[in-house]
Amino acid sequence: MRRQSRVTTPIDVVYADDSYLMREAVGGLLDGARGVNLVAVCSDGDELSREIAISDPAVVVTDMRMPPSGDEEGLRVAERLRRERPSVGVVVLTQIDDAAYGRHLLEHGAEGRAYLLKERMRDRAELVAAIELVAAGGTAVDPAIVERMMAGGGEGAATASGLDDLTARERQVLALMAQGKSNGAIAEELVLTRRGVEKHVGVIFSKLGLADEGLVSRRVAAVLRYLEATTR
Repeated sequence: MRRQSRVTTPIDVVYADDSYLMREAVGGLLDGARGVNLVAVCSDGDELSREIAISDPAVVVTDMRMPPSGDEEGLRVAERLRRERPSVGVVVLTQIDDAAYGRHLLEHGAEGRAYLLKERMRDRAELVAAIELVAAGGTAVDPAIVERMMAGGGEGAATASGLDDLTARERQVLALMAQGKSNGAIAEELVLTRRGVEKHVGVIFSKLGLADEGLVSRRVAAVLRYLEATTR
């Protein structure tokens, strides 16, 4: 019987990586994680696709580069799931802190997608939080990648679509939004009041020309606007 809701307790997860060491490390973290049911561990994209068809997981955690293509296989799986199983969340893990890959992952739909560096996966709590986030339809980009994009200099600097009008504080807020943080979490990290963060978010939306179509959709649109401008 097909699940009526993708956000379950525990969350059914399929994990794929062509590295034996990564499968052992991350698989071990997931296997012992509260609230996560590790359904299967796969070693390539073909095996992953077969397992998704069999187990119908709520979330897929996948390496970006693995066989059979050897290049961006995880992104291909994410694109296919967007078309065929749009309610499945995907966490793409990578060793490459390139914002272009993040834009590629999110450009056809950011809901239920996360792009994280493997080096952060030593922390079980962070990995489980990412899984819970995408299972609930959230979006996250690794803080290191966001910080690189938000640096404001060099070839990747934002110079279009209203982003160059953001103040330093507004760019900090946008960076934390891209990490999937709530207004409350942003307030705590930046030592601001929640009301202060709400004002900053409202100004960001205004400067980016984002219509009032719902808080979540505008948050995603703001992040995608930055990704688009910084990875051309």
